[in-house]
Amino acid sequence: MEKLMKNFFQFLSTNKFLTRLARKYGLHLGAQRFVAGETLDEAVRVIKKLNEDGLAVTVDYLGEFVENEREANEMADHCVETVERIGAEKLNAQLSVKLTSMGLDISDDVVFRNMTRILDKAKEHDVFVTIDMEDHTRCEKTLTIYKKLREKYDNVGTVLQAYLYRTEHDLENLNAYSPVLRLVKGAYKEPEEVAFPLKKDVDENFKKIIRMNMENGNYTAVATHDDQIIEYTKNLVKELNIPKDRFEFQMLYGIRNEKQLELAREGYTMRVYVPYGTDWYGYFMRRLAERPANVWFVLKGIFKR
Repeated sequence: MEKLMKNFFQFLSTNKFLTRLARKYGLHLGAQRFVAGETLDEAVRVIKKLNEDGLAVTVDYLGEFVENEREANEMADHCVETVERIGAEKLNAQLSVKLTSMGLDISDDVVFRNMTRILDKAKEHDVFVTIDMEDHTRCEKTLTIYKKLREKYDNVGTVLQAYLYRTEHDLENLNAYSPVLRLVKGAYKEPEEVAFPLKKDVDENFKKIIRMNMENGNYTAVATHDDQIIEYTKNLVKELNIPKDRFEFQMLYGIRNEKQLELAREGYTMRVYVPYGTDWYGYFMRRLAERPANVWFVLKGIFKR
């Protein structure tokens, strides 16, 4: 049943009609648990509260299925505005960006122009930018663009997904760029031809790439809610004598809040992924797919109204 629900919500996350419908009718019900709001002002209020609690943040202006250059440019405008606000408010926050929202499916020129604009502004305000990874069909192109940007900018990182067979090879190839990497299990529905179908294999590959990146001496963000992976990382950094300023933990806004605070109290950098915007639907569906138990929070929201 859990696998069926996971597949169901992953299918819904890619439905463009439902995405447009959700954008039209606004943020309702249980989605508020995982999304900071529809506006930058709402997101800033959330970020300030998290910072007060000792938590760092990476903020993401949600947007998928950009269909033309104008929409991609508008998304980049929002990202630039977010960076400027982070600088002006002196927030302990970074920016996360999906290349599809910057025009990845339109043209390389559009993507590079928008990313250059964002990274120039981010450098001006001392803000770090992470390029999110999307489904496997966009992985190679995303990494190619990242490498080109990394040649010019030192304030940009990207993401590798443990469930893809190719990830160990990608990590080896990226090492020459001294990458700052967020390592995750992966949240998209992928075919068995490209991704490990069993959780235990994903977990083992996750541990392998965490060790590899740390042994390579590169900054490592371990993005997980899994206690087993968290404990593995704690033990690994002791074994390798990795200082606390060379790695961090990351979790999603609205998930395992107490664990986030606990890690921060223990002296670890704990960064919370805070999404906001009107285009929240695809992100929300993937959160339900990752952990179908999250559906309970949505149901409670429905019955409380």
